[in-house]
Amino acid sequence: MRPRPSQLAIVGAFLLVLALPFIVSAMSGRQAGAGLGTRGQPGAELIIVTPHVEQIRLEFASAFSRWHLRHFGSDVRIDWRQPGGTSEIIKQLEASFDAAARNGEIGSDGACRPGKIGFDVFFGGGSYEHSRMKAPRTFAGSSSAPKFTYAMGRPAGFDQARLDEWFGENLIGQQTLYDPDQYWIGTALSGFGIVYNRDALRERGLSEPRGFADLCDARYANMLALADPRQSGSITTTFESIMNKEGWDGGWRILRELSANARYFASAATKVPVDVSQGEAAAGLSIDFYGRGQAQFTMKPGQTAAESRVGYVDPDGAVYIDADPVTILNGCSDFPLARRFVEFCLTEEAQALWQFRSINTEAGSGNPVGEDGRPMGPTRTELRRMPVRRVMYAKYLSSFVDQSNPFELASKVPGRGWRGAISPIMAAFGIDVSADLRAAWDSLNRARDAAGRGAFSPEVLQQMEAAFYAMPVHTFKDGAALPFNERNFKAIYADADKFKDTEHAKRTQIRYAEFFRSRYREVIRLGRSRDVAGAS
Repeated sequence: MRPRPSQLAIVGAFLLVLALPFIVSAMSGRQAGAGLGTRGQPGAELIIVTPHVEQIRLEFASAFSRWHLRHFGSDVRIDWRQPGGTSEIIKQLEASFDAAARNGEIGSDGACRPGKIGFDVFFGGGSYEHSRMKAPRTFAGSSSAPKFTYAMGRPAGFDQARLDEWFGENLIGQQTLYDPDQYWIGTALSGFGIVYNRDALRERGLSEPRGFADLCDARYANMLALADPRQSGSITTTFESIMNKEGWDGGWRILRELSANARYFASAATKVPVDVSQGEAAAGLSIDFYGRGQAQFTMKPGQTAAESRVGYVDPDGAVYIDADPVTILNGCSDFPLARRFVEFCLTEEAQALWQFRSINTEAGSGNPVGEDGRPMGPTRTELRRMPVRRVMYAKYLSSFVDQSNPFELASKVPGRGWRGAISPIMAAFGIDVSADLRAAWDSLNRARDAAGRGAFSPEVLQQMEAAFYAMPVHTFKDGAALPFNERNFKAIYADADKFKDTEHAKRTQIRYAEFFRSRYREVIRLGRSRDVAGAS
């Protein structure tokens, strides 16, 4: 008896259900092999540790694979590792290299055995973090293992003529685009500014911010989103730009007031623009491409950037531009392949990924064509990053999503060398004692308002101001003491073991936090004073 068509359809559907998991698995495997890669498949593999978001990882993985196949005749996969932000990556690298040194995996010449660190390339972050890949580290040694020094990075070794072709002058503002010894090489540029929610600003009667000082307005209290500088290198760079522009006293004052308005200190800078877009915060400090990307994501069809719920602004007079580098790690398992990845990142094809429109959109379908005959640019997501090569602005600016030139915008204000103090001091006066800080800030602003109406003693207000902005006295290891100020900073920074994780640094941090807490409580006590000017 022959089965009826309806019975065949049922059997076919049943078999399809059984086969579906295997079909999906096979498709996923092909997709991963073309982009992110999976172990166990043929072809070269590069292990990259990065703070970059998924959109960047996807675009660079597939584009590098195509480029490598075209130039070297073989596929290549990237195995991405993302343990956290740049600060967390540095900690993990330091721990891995320390372990390798103890286990004899690093020779007396400072060279690490291939594959013993677990990563080949460090991609993304700031120039400050990547400069630590060059800094010499010392293994103390023992009777059986002599003392030696090594670096976590390895020079890329390109000819100077090649670097000149890529970069021209090694300078943007006051920052370099690559390390002269090639321990790190810039692949993109990062700006740092303000992301804000227009609806939330209107509710509080606030105009759109133009500079960092605008965020110190007390109406931002508990509505300012910040990242923790101990965990985010990018936000530390933003704070550093404030210090560089405003100087010692003015810079710390702004950072104190920003901390007082803070709703939280996030562990990752990526959280800030998302929360701002959702109205969880009125504004926040952000890397430019995070802020611009979130503004674009929230735009409704037909809206202009000025009409979007979310806006982003480069701060007036403080457009700090930093290189976003790549470093080949000491002990990478395949140095030629790692070097090819660096080379790829500096091609026009890769540089176009940062700022061109997606080729799968109508606007991006007419992008300039690359060497393979296809339009250049990302296939999925517009990354909204700034390319590092000047030639991109000279040849392709009209194809950019954001038509601005960072080489023209970059601040010329020189660095002041205070970056190392930002994380520990902000932790002491803003993060570890946040409840006391917010209460003191509220008390201080109430007193300011009352004093403006003639209802609070100017003398008491002056005492409150002095207590709120006070800086501690530093106690040295030998018991000597000096005020924490600009003149004494270098000596204090050296004595505090550069605020590293040592017993003296920990005790110093605790003393600082106790000092700030006591000052804030003094502000609150004075704010309760009944010494009212003109009271009857």
